Amino acid sequence: MLDLKILGLDHIVLRTERLDEVLSFYRDKLGLPLERELREIGLYQLRAGAALVDVVDGSLWKAKGPGGESHYDHFCLQVAAQDAADLSRRLAALGIEHGKPAARYGATGEGLSIYATDPDGRTVELKLVPPEDPT
Repeated sequence: MLDLKILGLDHIVLRTERLDEVLSFYRDKLGLPLERELREIGLYQLRAGAALVDVVDGSLWKAKGPGGESHYDHFCLQVAAQDAADLSRRLAALGIEHGKPAARYGATGEGLSIYATDPDGRTVELKLVPPEDPT
């Protein structure tokens, strides 16, 4: 067992070929405010309480998930950790496939995260959130 404290959902990434309609649905109909957009890479981040819903332009993001599913990209969990190298070693010890730590933007802002792969081949991003300093 990894012995991680999961703090919550950081973000979920949705891929679409109907960008304007999907953005309108989440932003205009459901009321999620647009927090950040990076048009050059086709990324639109909408605030959903403490988490984000990322909508990506499918014409720019062509990767497909298990079974050819093209609308879901990945989700991200916040974990109470501050040492990416230690987390990486613990994932490896458990036989969990994962990538290298990298700085990425999420619901808590910029920070280190690691992409891991679940048994069905789905990507799970683990975002390190340092524990609060009690002083």
